[in-house]
Order: sequence, then structure tokens, then C-alpha cells
Amino acid sequence: MAMDAREIERLIKASIPDAQVTIRDLAGDGDHYAATVISSVFKGKSRVQQHQLVYQALQGQMGGVLHALALQTAAPDA
Repeated sequence: MAMDAREIERLIKASIPDAQVTIRDLAGDGDHYAATVISSVFKGKSRVQQHQLVYQALQGQMGGVLHALALQTAAPDA
């Protein structure tokens, strides 16, 4: 069962409201995505902490419905 890119974006924005989210389906199968997430909540956080916030937003879908997510995160430029 695949996960829709719009659902990934919805989950991230529900947890990180100011997030700018860009998602690409890497394999066309709904299981392998690349996501770029930019949010002010990432300011001052390590890359690992940023990624943890995104994975928490996905509510346990990683490794299940969502097989792979190549993730890039950043705080917005001032």
C-alpha cells in the first residue's frame, strides 16, 4: 500500500505549520520519496533533530506505508 505525496505534505504541515514542503516521488511507486522541508522551527537545531521532527510528524508511517524518504531540512534564510 503506497502513501500519497499530498498526505506526506499534509502530515508535515499539520505538525510544522510554517513548513515549506517539496516532495518528489523518486520511483513512481508511491513508496520512495525525496522531501525538502524548510521551517523556522529548525533554527538552532542539529540536522538530526530537524529530521526527528519531520519523522515525528509522519506519525509512525516511516518504514511501513512509507518505505523510503530522502530528507533535506533547513531553516529559512533570514
